[in-house]
Amino acid sequence: MWFAILGVILVLLKFFGYGPPAQWNLELFGDLWKFILPFVLSALWWAWADSSGLNRRREMEKLDARKEQRRQRSLEALGMGADNKDRRTGADRRR
Repeated sequence: MWFAILGVILVLLKFFGYGPPAQWNLELFGDLWKFILPFVLSALWWAWADSSGLNRRREMEKLDARKEQRRQRSLEALGMGADNKDRRTGADRRR
C-alpha cells in the first residue's frame, strides 16, 4: 500500500511541477523507471501477500475480533457479562 501511495505522490509532483520529480524526464530509458518502480513493487507485495496467506490471516483475525465483541455484547445484554458476576451468584437477587 505504501508503495502505491509513494507512486501516486511522485506522479502528482511531476504533474504539478514541484520538487525534483518535476525535472525528471519521461523518456522510456530516462527517469520513467522512477515513476513505475513503486507501482511494480506494490503489485509484487500484493501478489506475495495473497500467495502467502497474509491477507487471509489478517481478515480472519478481524472476523474473530468482531465475533468476540458480538459475544461480549450479547452476554452483557443478558446480564451474564464479566461485570455482572454477582447476578450469577444470586447476591443481588430480590426476595
